[in-house]
Amino acid sequence: MKSWDERIDDVWADAAGDEVGDDTIARIDALAAERGPDDARAEFERGGARDSAGRPAEAVALYRRALGLGLDDEHRPQCVVQLASSLRNMGEYDAALEVIREERESFPDSPYADAISAVHALVLASAGRPAHGLSVALLALVPHLPRYHRSMTAYAREIAESDT
Repeated sequence: MKSWDERIDDVWADAAGDEVGDDTIARIDALAAERGPDDARAEFERGGARDSAGRPAEAVALYRRALGLGLDDEHRPQCVVQLASSLRNMGEYDAALEVIREERESFPDSPYADAISAVHALVLASAGRPAHGLSVALLALVPHLPRYHRSMTAYAREIAESDT
């Protein structure tokens, strides 16, 4: 018998490359029901199904519930990325930036820091601050460069100021 996680992974594998719709949502909801209504991971997966189906408002409510119930260190940052992205898609830029800020302050060394930066850059660009978004993306890239850390950091900071 496959574990719950394996069965969730199977649903997502089956949906890969396809448009996610009611069938995927129903399958995820059935698996989530096995864990009960107060399971953070189940709520996160339910949110992800709705997010993938283009239902960001439904996803946001479920992501917020999952975070409130307490996700583990692997799924919490994924939920934050997906929540911020959904908020961006809904035009709720300030709310998305607040979620990102809280994650950065609470977990500055997260292995998902670059993913947080990527969604941060997208939110800023969508909010009419593309230069600041580019700066965030460049600053996330700097640690991965073999050289030029000092100059690229300075350029990124300079670019951010052009949005103000």
